[in-house]
Amino acid sequence: MVFVTEHKGVKKRKREEGKILQVALDVLELDRAIEIGKESLEGGADWLEVGTPLIKSEGMHAVRVLRSTFPDVPIVADMKTMDTGAIEVEMAAKSGASVVSILGLADDATVREGIESAHKYGIAIMVDIMNTIEPVKRGMHAVRVLHSTFPDVPIVADMKTMDTGAIEVEMAAKSGASVVSILGLADDATVREGIESAHKYGIAIMVDIMNTIEPVKRAKEIQEMGADYICVHVGIDQQMRGLDVLSLLERVSKAVDVPLAVAGGMDAVTVSKAVSLGADIVIVGGNITRTANVKESTRAIKESMMRKEVSEGEWRAGAEAGGRMDDELFKLFMQVSTPNISDAMHRKGVLQGIRPLFEGIKLVGKAVTVQTYEGDWAKPVEATDAAGPGDVIVVYGGSKEVALWGELASWSCKQKGIAGIVIDGGVRDVDEIRRIRFPVFARYVVPNAGEPKGFGELNAEIKCGGEYVRPGDWIIGDDNGVVVVPKERAYEIARRAKEVWKNEERIREEIKRGKTLSQVLDLYKWEKKQ
Repeated sequence: MVFVTEHKGVKKRKREEGKILQVALDVLELDRAIEIGKESLEGGADWLEVGTPLIKSEGMHAVRVLRSTFPDVPIVADMKTMDTGAIEVEMAAKSGASVVSILGLADDATVREGIESAHKYGIAIMVDIMNTIEPVKRGMHAVRVLHSTFPDVPIVADMKTMDTGAIEVEMAAKSGASVVSILGLADDATVREGIESAHKYGIAIMVDIMNTIEPVKRAKEIQEMGADYICVHVGIDQQMRGLDVLSLLERVSKAVDVPLAVAGGMDAVTVSKAVSLGADIVIVGGNITRTANVKESTRAIKESMMRKEVSEGEWRAGAEAGGRMDDELFKLFMQVSTPNISDAMHRKGVLQGIRPLFEGIKLVGKAVTVQTYEGDWAKPVEATDAAGPGDVIVVYGGSKEVALWGELASWSCKQKGIAGIVIDGGVRDVDEIRRIRFPVFARYVVPNAGEPKGFGELNAEIKCGGEYVRPGDWIIGDDNGVVVVPKERAYEIARRAKEVWKNEERIREEIKRGKTLSQVLDLYKWEKKQ
């Protein structure tokens, strides 16, 4: 296991420093875990690990109780996160964990999201490079409650088991699960043990081939082992980067005969295509659970699944290239706000102190950057010739005493179809700019202009509003301010921002039904423990 960040009470340790004894509380009962923890600390243990079996059995409640019982002891939440890194790290941090584990097998985006979330909450990340257990966030209590509430409905326990297949399947079966998932990345022995345990308890096994290196080959192997279902799955963090589950489903469907499930960003359009490609089970998450009207969203998706055909133009097969990708990004960024994007970037990317000249602006485009000197407005104006339709000129000017931009330059951009301008510096002629409604964001408004000397540079990396901006980075502005999104992560961030927007839509609906925001988010339960 390797540290990649640190907590205020859990610093990185050099090899020559004293060793840490971490005791893994790999039991299912919380009372037993507390007693074992007390005795191990008396024996000289340094850290206590809330083992994955305990997390699966008791959920985050186990982390909260261990933190309360041992307030001065570093608590390791053995999450072994495989997907949704930011969410699971936040959940553990707010419950009182000092260290959270992420599987080294996870996608890079998941690891990065987990690390950024850990930095935000001041805890440490441990990356586990072994084939060990993957958690379920709410534990077996959730399975028991769902089975009790809906006794006639099949309950799927998305365990994503990586080890101890028989034990985990037994635990889920006895809690009321009808189907249990095992990761295709698990060792063959784990898969076989899980299948045999499932048959003993009369339930089904679904093997999830997410992140497998050769998914088609692995699907064939899993079929030979006797799995009841194979789940063709692209994880949430991979979806954000544009990985396409439908093309993978098509390949797997041609290779195996076992019933197939599909998961990964399914909506009312793509579910129809998935069914036509051979999916027997379609797994939908946020496009139902995060909508204001869950019933209506479910109905729309179910109706789409019953359609026999779907046109190729109705679904997005993989990340598109060139201008088509730019069109997709523009559409996504137009649907979200700068607060949505800031949340998706873990509060990063905001150009500090840059404000719109008037209300009702929505600005989306790729950056054409300008570095100039105080009072020299030549390069900002020359950028009008370099920029194309839909681009955003981004300027670092430096001076709060001299304007680098005004009405005539704005007219030039408007006539050419340039989307707008962002200036870390001064502008003037604001009344006329407001009248023609050309999107301008600036730090200062002053009446006097400088001189066109021609110093500076076009399309170089600049620093604007405290953030680095490169040519081609995406600039999004609205009444809240301006954010910059690195071009190489633009699609991922746009998708994550849309997920933030969806989540807020659902929260807004629950507030309208009579709850307060703190009640919807259960803030008291999820407050970070000190």
